Amino acid sequence: MVGEAGLGRGLTFVLALACGVSVANVYFPQAISPLIASGLRVSPDSAALVATATQVGYAAGLFLLVPLGDRLRHRPLIVTLLALTGLGLLAASAAPTLHVLVAASAVIGVTTVVPQIIMPMAAGLVPDGRRGAVVGTLLGGLLGGILLARTFSGSVGEWLGWRAPYLVAAVLTLLLAVGLAFAVPTTTPPSRQRYPALLAASVRLLRAEPELRRSCVYQATLFGGFSAAWTSLALLVTGPVYGLSGHAVGLIALVGAGSVLCTSAAGRWVDRRGPGVVNLVCVLGTLAAAAVLVPGALGGTAGLAALVVGMLLLDIGVQCGQVANQARIFALRPEVRSRLNTAYMTCSFIGGSVGSWLGVRAYIHLGWRGVCGLVAVVALIALAWYVLRRAPRRNTIPAEATATQGAEAAEGAGGR
Repeated sequence: MVGEAGLGRGLTFVLALACGVSVANVYFPQAISPLIASGLRVSPDSAALVATATQVGYAAGLFLLVPLGDRLRHRPLIVTLLALTGLGLLAASAAPTLHVLVAASAVIGVTTVVPQIIMPMAAGLVPDGRRGAVVGTLLGGLLGGILLARTFSGSVGEWLGWRAPYLVAAVLTLLLAVGLAFAVPTTTPPSRQRYPALLAASVRLLRAEPELRRSCVYQATLFGGFSAAWTSLALLVTGPVYGLSGHAVGLIALVGAGSVLCTSAAGRWVDRRGPGVVNLVCVLGTLAAAAVLVPGALGGTAGLAALVVGMLLLDIGVQCGQVANQARIFALRPEVRSRLNTAYMTCSFIGGSVGSWLGVRAYIHLGWRGVCGLVAVVALIALAWYVLRRAPRRNTIPAEATATQGAEAAEGAGGR
């Protein structure tokens, strides 16, 4: 693995841009689902399968492809995945039927995991004192892509039709593939394990590394609350309390762009104070967000202001917590960073999926205040974990971790 000279500020910016453009491909179909339904003459429920297929593909890609970041050279892996994503987007833009579009969307989701390969790679190209800041910058790009994706696709789709966002995204993705083919430095894969062993290693690492479990619990709980609130927000804003259109939800999401400004600062704070302090602030911020969101049930201008401020606080807590959590796991064992990230992101998305499911049910049975209570409960779970695990120790390498290292050493020796 190359050293500090391999990742300057210019390349960090390019990689952050790549993270944002890539992750946007997972989220922008959500905003054009009605346009797809109209264009392909299918029901809105059927058109929603496009966004679902993309999300399912992304989850599969996290588990199946991200571990390859420890086995293959990063530059050809990243460029290949971006090229495949671009081709998938072109296929989606030309899809004659919904079935073809759903299949193309699944492929797009699988190959859009490039950000989760870039971040572990970047963490290995900088010294410990810069790792938090670099992860924060990359996460800022990632968050920017998520926040702007729906606005971008909705505007372009309304103007030029539902196929246009796919074409624009394809051009941007393929241009990034060409640029990164020259920009990404040469790296040496840290592992020679076979592919099945790479997949199994993510599960073993989750059992063996207490600090990995620590990060997983923090992010799964806070991201679960985040997903519960955002899933239920659309029901509240478009319901009888406010009677607004779905565009209002997009505007509230744009307010969350303020959290992008906080991720780099959180990264620098992680470098100075450690990830635990940032985690604690994020958990307390999430509790505060739950309280601020409660008046949103009242409606009116005051209620809408409470929603905007509360969702912004929630965004900041989740995104800054992500910086702290990934900085923690990337500092554990350099030779298995991608597999650590696979375990972490899988747990995070499981928490988010469960949170979305619980959030809708809390809203149906208990109203918006029930959703706020759910956000507070998951934050309290994270706070309890922080108190109980306040002084973790890593004086020894767990037996399973030693076994994994021994297997890699033996396989590496055999390969030589």
